[in-house]
Amino acid sequence: MPAPQHDIRAAEPRDLEAIVQLIGELAEFENLSHLLEVTPEKLEPHLFGDRPAVECMVGEVDGEVVAFALYFTNFSTFLAKPGLYLEDLYVRPAHRRSGLGRALIIQLAQLACERGYGRFDWTVLDWNEDAIRFYEKLGAEVLADWRICRLSGEALERYADGDRPSMWSTLLG
Repeated sequence: MPAPQHDIRAAEPRDLEAIVQLIGELAEFENLSHLLEVTPEKLEPHLFGDRPAVECMVGEVDGEVVAFALYFTNFSTFLAKPGLYLEDLYVRPAHRRSGLGRALIIQLAQLACERGYGRFDWTVLDWNEDAIRFYEKLGAEVLADWRICRLSGEALERYADGDRPSMWSTLLG
C-alpha cells in the first residue's frame, strides 16, 4: 500500500489551532511543556498581523495538518545578506520517515535561494540523534563550536526598567 501523499503550503489563519497543537506536541517531545505559553490568539498577530515576525509552512496529509515549519529572516553581517532561520520543524510521529520533513526542509532551502539569502540556519538538541543524522544526510553542517545564548523571563525583564547602573552592579557583584 503506497504512503499517503502530502501537500506543503503556506500557513493560513484557519491553521492556527492545528499549529498550536503541533507546537504543544513539540514541547512535549522536547520535555519543555513547562515553558509553553502559546495560544492561537498570541500567535496570530505574529504570523498574520500587519507586520508579521514569522512565517510558517504546514504539511498536510489527507487534508489534515500534521507538520509545520516556523521560520523568519535573520541577517549575516559577514555575508551582508539576510538568511532564513528555522525556529521549529515538527512532524507528527505517525508521519515521520514519509518524506514530509525532508520536503519541508527542501521547500525552505528553495525559498532561501529564491529570496537571495546567504544561508539557512536552525538548531537541534544535542540528544536528538535521529534529527542530527537526518539533517546531516540532507547536507547540513552541525556546528559544534557554537552555543546559544539567551536572555528570557526575569533575566530579560531586568532590562525593561532602564535601571542599568543597579542592574550592572547586581550582575557584576
